[in-house]
Amino acid sequence: MIQFEGVSRSYGDTLAVRHLDLQIESGELFALLGHNGAGKTTTIKMMVGLLRPEAGRVLIDGRDVVTQVREATSRIGYVPDEPYLYDKLSGREFLYFVAEMHGLSRKDATVAIDREIERFGLGRFADELSESYSHGMKQRTVFAAALLHDPPVLVVDEPLVGLDPHSIRLVKDLLHERAQSGTSIFMSTHTLTAAEEIADRIGVMQRGELIFLGTIDELRHEYHAEGKSLESVYLSISGGAVGGATVDEVAQEEAVAHPTASDESP
Repeated sequence: MIQFEGVSRSYGDTLAVRHLDLQIESGELFALLGHNGAGKTTTIKMMVGLLRPEAGRVLIDGRDVVTQVREATSRIGYVPDEPYLYDKLSGREFLYFVAEMHGLSRKDATVAIDREIERFGLGRFADELSESYSHGMKQRTVFAAALLHDPPVLVVDEPLVGLDPHSIRLVKDLLHERAQSGTSIFMSTHTLTAAEEIADRIGVMQRGELIFLGTIDELRHEYHAEGKSLESVYLSISGGAVGGATVDEVAQEEAVAHPTASDESP
């Protein structure tokens, strides 16, 4: 389970994430949508322990990612938006390195690595230096690394970018299977067709805030868009606002939403 409780984070005067309350259950595949700069990557970085929330807290299976960082992050498999490998290691060597960081014994690591190499079709490439890998091969290797310790939470940031159709199908099937087996999955994506196909719920983030949270059918119903694609509904509600809100803009919004007595007096 993933929980955000009143989470906020800013960069200077820009509020990247504002008062985020969100819970993703075990076995749920959740997709976060939003323009570049909407706050999606900041949300993910707080979830996996790369950034600290300035307010609120993030819990992974009940463990606080700030005060119980090792316990929390050990329960996460993380696939970033760029697949970073060590060029002078083979894919297999990289997987052993990751398995060791997760505390797997050599025997357990070998079993897990063989399992993921087979799952992702890495056999022909596993012993070649990763500097020779295509983007798709690197992405599949990073996915394999994220699953070595069989985490109960999987966080994926733009998992389908740059993949060929076969790899896209592989990743979609994997995410669906993991959710079916009880894994909590948090996916940030611009690939709206994939979100429409596999997500149980979606969230639409704009200027650091969730402006919608629910199923795709609920989204269509709320915006009177029955029968329309997710892409068309998303574009109609998200508009052109990009980036986070400034502190002054937030203050103005709150003043409008919650006027004081002096504001209301004639």
